[in-house]
Parts: sequence; structure tokens; C-alpha cells
Amino acid sequence: QVQLVESGGGLVQPGGSLKLSCAASGFTFSSYAMNWYRQAPGKQREYVASITSDGTTNYADSVKGRFTISRDNAKRTVYLHMNSLKPEDTAAYFCFAHSSIWNDYWGQGTQVTVSS
Repeated sequence: QVQLVESGGGLVQPGGSLKLSCAASGFTFSSYAMNWYRQAPGKQREYVASITSDGTTNYADSVKGRFTISRDNAKRTVYLHMNSLKPEDTAAYFCFAHSSIWNDYWGQGTQVTVSS
């Protein structure tokens, strides 16, 4: 059974930091590109960051320089380190596993709220 389980969300003050984790099971994690998306209330889900199977990273302009995506294939986990958080970063954050060969998978999301 495929599972993507996000954790690490919560309430943080502007300028603070959070580290999100996404633990994967049930598929060949090391062969997948892993992504983070987010969705704020009333808005469409948007791309945040990605890391390919060989470790190449990419970021949305809105988070570049503040967020860092990484992966640990031995632990089957992808991380999103978020620094200098802003109120506009408030959203539900979703993990997304993508393959050009096999099925794609979404996690259930974890809420991040940036507020004083």
C-alpha cells in the first residue's frame, strides 16, 4: 500500500523556521522525483520545490533562497526546510511523488500557519 505521510507543520511566527518531512512507503522511492506543493485557502495548489532521483533541486521563485528541499533515500523521506517564513507562506503543504513511468502519488498534507 502506497503512503506519503507529511509531518512537521504547525504555527510559527514570521521570520521563523519549520522543517517538514514526508515519509514514503509502498513504492520505489529512490526512483521518484519528490515534490512539495502548497494550497492556501481559496487558492489553487501551487508548486513549491522538487528534487529529482539524482538530487537535482528546483524551487518556485517565491521560496528561492528561503526553502531547501532534500531527500534521504535510506529513510525514504523527503524534507522541506523553511526559513524566514512569511504570512503568505501559510498553507497546507503536500508531498507529491512523480514518475514518468509509474503512477504518481499525493500525501494528505500538513498545515503551516505563519502568524504573530
